[in-house]
Amino acid sequence: MAGGKETPRQKMIGMMYLVLTALLALQVNSAILLKFKFLDDSLSSINGKVSKANDGTVKGIQAAVEKNRNQAKDLAVLKQSQEVRERTKETIGYLASVRDQLLTKTENKGKNEFKNMSAEDKVAELMLGANKDGVGYKMKGELNKYSDYIKNIIPGVSPLALDAGDDPMVVDKEQKNKNFAQLNFENTPVVAALAILSQKEAEVLKYESDALNALAQKVGGSVIVFDKIGAFASAESNTVAAGTKYKGELFLTASASGLNPSMTLNGSPLSVGPDGKGKVEFTARPGNFDKDGNAKSTWTGTIRFKQNGRDTTFKVSVPYTVTKPVMQIQSASIQALYFRCGNKLSVNVPALGAQYDPSFSATGAATIKGATKGEVTLVPNASEVTLSVSSGGNPIGSQKFEVRRIPKPDIQCWVGGRPANEKQGTPITAVRNMNLKAIPDASFATFLPDDARFRVSRYEVTLVRGKRPAIPAIPVSGPNADLSSVVNAAREGDRLYIEVKGVQRQNFQGNVEDVQVSKVFNIPLL
Repeated sequence: MAGGKETPRQKMIGMMYLVLTALLALQVNSAILLKFKFLDDSLSSINGKVSKANDGTVKGIQAAVEKNRNQAKDLAVLKQSQEVRERTKETIGYLASVRDQLLTKTENKGKNEFKNMSAEDKVAELMLGANKDGVGYKMKGELNKYSDYIKNIIPGVSPLALDAGDDPMVVDKEQKNKNFAQLNFENTPVVAALAILSQKEAEVLKYESDALNALAQKVGGSVIVFDKIGAFASAESNTVAAGTKYKGELFLTASASGLNPSMTLNGSPLSVGPDGKGKVEFTARPGNFDKDGNAKSTWTGTIRFKQNGRDTTFKVSVPYTVTKPVMQIQSASIQALYFRCGNKLSVNVPALGAQYDPSFSATGAATIKGATKGEVTLVPNASEVTLSVSSGGNPIGSQKFEVRRIPKPDIQCWVGGRPANEKQGTPITAVRNMNLKAIPDASFATFLPDDARFRVSRYEVTLVRGKRPAIPAIPVSGPNADLSSVVNAAREGDRLYIEVKGVQRQNFQGNVEDVQVSKVFNIPLL
């Protein structure tokens, strides 16, 4: 990727790419297919807005050139920016043509008219071809031709289309040997393939944005496009007594993604985040407290940025109230504690500031103090946990938590690289390589991924013919099984009876424990 700070929109596009790759790794069902479609729609909408913003950047460069009386060097920059726009439109147009080919190949119309949202075989025929002559291989060349062009403006940008072995986002060792086309379009539903095209379009537009911004700076033509508009409310006080009036103001705010302002707090430089917002943080000093324990004070902030090549500064004074310190205990935002898992909490006492030196103890759980002040991991061993917090040896307070049992994993049977079909049956040759997967509950895995590592440790496979076993039951250790002997002995109409005998979980500390899970599979053989 190009260097520099990313805008919130670019970060959101990156997050959508992560979600897209995660969905590709899941077993595809109709609900997931719909999520691919939603991703494609969202990315397409965002791409349209980014494209308009890039048009605005070129117009800003043109305005700056005219203001500078059309100097030769500025006109050269303007011409290059217009060329970048044209090259980008050509690349986006090419991706649009690939989209049309996919829809035609899979007999879909797009938008909300999908006859078949899966059609993985048709996607593979078009994008991979028979001898690596599919559209996906040409697409790699077209995308990298564009990134090579942008490299002339922003040195060091990465290729847009990477093979799995070169892509840092690919961590699965089984995927590392795949080329770009296989990685993105092998065993891929058409709605997922369309989402991938939208994601690549987003990367192209991101490269274009970076290149145009770099060119704009050469002519002082950085254009302030207020593309983030929202509502903001300011109240005289967030605490209102019953029977009194609540007073405040509601108004619109606007900010620009490409703006890089500098800010100060009471005259000192302020850290500005990638979202363009200054992080205001300081220790409130005691004042002349009134009878209610309040003291009035004010902080001053400045925001400075370049507008039409000149410095522009805004100043604001913000009143606030200092109150006498009150002990509080807070926990990190989690939904539940899970039994015998590493539940990470963050306990803070804002009023203590730098004097905060916490220590923890608990009933119903073991405690592990974190590396950062206020962090603690609870490992519950009872149905209820009480966490007690002290600072510098002085008790602060305690908090009770309910404890949930770990949800059982879902056991899936995979043969030949895809889920076994228990309803319609599975070809005999496909069962040569079997893999039983223990899939954790999605919510549990989201909160505690280090504790949601399950595996099938033991199971038995029996080839059944009629009502009797055709060969003795085959015991299997671990999730994978070589069933060559079953394939050699099986006949059409037989079935595989699979009984799970053991499931294990590895916790956040690397310890392994048995999990009681009952599961059988009855798979007809074709």
